[in-house]
Amino acid sequence: MPVPHEGTGRTALVTGASAGIGKAFAEHLAAHGYGLVLTARRTDRLEQIAGELHDRHAVPIAVLPADLADPAAPAWLCDAIAARGLVVDVLVNNAGYGVPGRYVASEWQVQRDFLQVLVTAVAELTHRLVPGMATRGWGRVLNIASLAALVPAAPGHTLYAASKAFLVKFTESLAGEVRGDGVHVTAVCPGFTRSEFHDVTGTRDKVSKMPPWLWIDASQVAADGYRAVMAGEVIAVTGRVNRTIAFGAKHLPSVVVDAVVRRSAGSYRKV
Repeated sequence: MPVPHEGTGRTALVTGASAGIGKAFAEHLAAHGYGLVLTARRTDRLEQIAGELHDRHAVPIAVLPADLADPAAPAWLCDAIAARGLVVDVLVNNAGYGVPGRYVASEWQVQRDFLQVLVTAVAELTHRLVPGMATRGWGRVLNIASLAALVPAAPGHTLYAASKAFLVKFTESLAGEVRGDGVHVTAVCPGFTRSEFHDVTGTRDKVSKMPPWLWIDASQVAADGYRAVMAGEVIAVTGRVNRTIAFGAKHLPSVVVDAVVRRSAGSYRKV
């Protein structure tokens, strides 16, 4: 059962908070009493969500729109938070998307922006905010990775699995460094999640044909991820089906797993 006020007096920063998993984390954290700082590119969506969450949970919410593809955005965001007299106790590095198609079919700037959002901004925000958590003796960092980080990479969306694998390894190392400081770091690894992700990548027509039992709700991802980070778990694979897939990818012969992934990739990726 949720503990409505365990976040009282604490603030959570959620990136990519305008939809999907980010919005679900904002809802879950607000329900536990955390104040929120919400960031994404879409100001109107953020303000709508902030209004709804404030009406339901009466927690303080700051809206700071930013595009994390801009290398200056992480520093600006941290400065803007500090200027409001806030400190970040919970960091949810959720902002992300996919670049469909072959790697060389997109201009380098497209791939560079992708890496800035999914890798560099995550590392920088964490680097800037974790020291304060350690000094205060309490903090939580959730890096939203993916089941794609734990299975062989498939053709298409070439940097996606690579970036998520980085998040897993980054999380594992950092968790070991700060465990003694009262800071928990968790990589959340969801599989297919009901959100706008596939609309943005243009693969909705493909993934809509996949069986319903493969899908998980964003609210479950948020609930499972929050439970895991509070418990000090370093890697959290959300959903029973996804945990089964991750187990098989780790323990079955690699040639078998690789063949299955490559054969099924066409059903959810554009190549």
